Amino acid sequence: MPAAALVIAAVVIVAILILAVWSSARRQRTQGLERSEKLREQFGPEYDRTLAETGDAHSAENELTARQERVSQFEIRHLGADEGQRFNDEWLVVQASFVDDPSTAVHDADALVGRVMVARGYPVSDFEQRSADMSVDHSPAIAHYRAAHEIALRDAQGQADTEELRQAVISSHVLFNDLVEAPQEAPQEATVTPETKVLVAAQ
Repeated sequence: MPAAALVIAAVVIVAILILAVWSSARRQRTQGLERSEKLREQFGPEYDRTLAETGDAHSAENELTARQERVSQFEIRHLGADEGQRFNDEWLVVQASFVDDPSTAVHDADALVGRVMVARGYPVSDFEQRSADMSVDHSPAIAHYRAAHEIALRDAQGQADTEELRQAVISSHVLFNDLVEAPQEAPQEATVTPETKVLVAAQ
């Protein structure tokens, strides 16, 4: 084969290889963007929170994908109508107890949310793991759940006031409603003393 033909063939081969590499890189970028978009859509603010914690998008998305894979192994189920009603009745008891003992109501609200989680099929674990698990299917409610937990921690140190405790119960109710698959309503409140606002209904 003449030298010129060899050069042309080599150039064509190199061009094909470059095109293949470029096409592969473009496809990977497109897939990466699609993955990022799907994760942002699913996790919402939780995506940004995880990004801030990990420091880069790749690590954040690996973390969120790992959560998806973990939760996919659970046998999550819907509550029966009787179960849902029973949990709602328990919530009303917790809500009513706030007037006399706000701190206990906050604790009981969190415990009730935990029982609903177990009933739905989520495993018992520490708070951070539960939050991570919940973020997969209940991401809009997770910020509320974390806020309630932070207030409960401050209350344990004697640093939370009644209004904060009220907000903690309302925040717990957001995830509770999501888990029992009840329609969300705007929380209402009433004043029973000049000094103290209490939770009347966050149903």
